[in-house]
Amino acid sequence: MKLDVGMLTHDLRTIPSYARKVEALGYDCLWSSETQHDPFLPLAVAATVTSEIKLGTAIAVAFPRSPMVLAHIAWDLQKASAGRFILGLGTQVKGHNERRYSTPWMAPGPRLREMILLIRHIWDVWQHGARPGFEGKYYKFSLMTPFFSPAPLDCPLPQIYIAGLNPYMCRLAGELSDGFHIHPFHSVKYINETVLPNVEAGLAKVGRKREQVALASTAFVIAGRNHDEIERAKAPVRQQISFYASTRTYIGVLEAHGWGETCLRLNEKAAKGDWAGMASLITDEMLEVYAVEGTYDDIPELLKKKYGGVIDRLGFYAAVRPGADDELWRRLIAACR
Repeated sequence: MKLDVGMLTHDLRTIPSYARKVEALGYDCLWSSETQHDPFLPLAVAATVTSEIKLGTAIAVAFPRSPMVLAHIAWDLQKASAGRFILGLGTQVKGHNERRYSTPWMAPGPRLREMILLIRHIWDVWQHGARPGFEGKYYKFSLMTPFFSPAPLDCPLPQIYIAGLNPYMCRLAGELSDGFHIHPFHSVKYINETVLPNVEAGLAKVGRKREQVALASTAFVIAGRNHDEIERAKAPVRQQISFYASTRTYIGVLEAHGWGETCLRLNEKAAKGDWAGMASLITDEMLEVYAVEGTYDDIPELLKKKYGGVIDRLGFYAAVRPGADDELWRRLIAACR
């Protein structure tokens, strides 16, 4: 199991030191997310100051950008990193697409499928001189001249990961992607009963093998040196889980354990802005299911017990912080492998 880390800082001035730090600590991949800042610019900076750690988006929101725009960005980051970039795409939900990105909402699964096919077709045009010709329901591509075509890469083409939780996205990951970002709000039960069977159905559809798609996720980890530190670490995890669990899109993760009604109650509190009240609905029993809890010494074995043989790439939901105990994290990372 590979151990990955999130991009804690998006300040372009501090990224060089952060990227060098997490590479030296032994992480396998540095993921940048699209929340308050652009997800690609930090990776462009990180690519110039690292040499081994992989770099990827987890995730970039797909539909506000065209397939051509994404193809260009991924191409340049792949070249800058000498083949270490992973393009991770997610659909986001309808409200954010329409009300935050001013992007029309259309069937997200089929549209993402078409986007992946077109991005790879564009890369084939640039890398191998294929004739441009793509006619889909959502995207079209028929023009590429030498003036706008980048030089071929001297490394493999970028990998494409997608993110999701529902059955269609799981099947799409098995059919087309190199990896699948399983949402941090998950349980092993949900992964085994919903995610894996659908990924395997997608693999079977096109005759691919399980090792051809990496399953990646992030674990909520409640850790400390002693009981008091562990207890203090529970509050922010309760808050974050309550935020995710309030979204009806993820109700299946709760329903798998008989807690579907909690999603509806959380949704009501979110509509009222009752954030503190939301966290109070996340019980200790839920924390046991959706998080991993223990001392720093115990965490590696707990993660292996929970995710071994299931997840290929795992990160901690809370990224390493500059100035933290480097030796502690170095031991923890090594022990998790």
